[in-house]
Amino acid sequence: MKRFGQFMLAVAVAGLVTGEASAQERKLIPPIRGEATLDITKPNTKLSGTEVVTIITVRNPATTGAIAGLKVEENWYDKKRNPVGGDVYRHRSPLKAGEAVTITLRTPRNPNMDTNQYQFTHANGTIKTNVVPKIDVPPATPK
Repeated sequence: MKRFGQFMLAVAVAGLVTGEASAQERKLIPPIRGEATLDITKPNTKLSGTEVVTIITVRNPATTGAIAGLKVEENWYDKKRNPVGGDVYRHRSPLKAGEAVTITLRTPRNPNMDTNQYQFTHANGTIKTNVVPKIDVPPATPK
């Protein structure tokens, strides 16, 4: 047991030296259950070579609670409403209150593409979206 204690002390010291997250940053934030609200910008869809690229910026406007398992699905349809492709984005970590991220969806270009649709869900329920004109995303910090 003494050896395990030495190991845990070494891990704690290594975390302090490398500048890992503080105890408050590591604190477990309870996820939102049921319907969550998400602010989004108007999707920016452009052709890029052989792909259709859509960029959406999203923000969790809640003051408490995180959105766990955020998933965005983009589906493309032809003029007869038959599916012709799409993409799925999953956010790896819970989206904390006030946090904003940029989502990029890439779909292979198909000449039959006519309209598209987005579906936002999370691990514990549905998502209601509010379109806002602009969301500021802070630059990523180098590690």
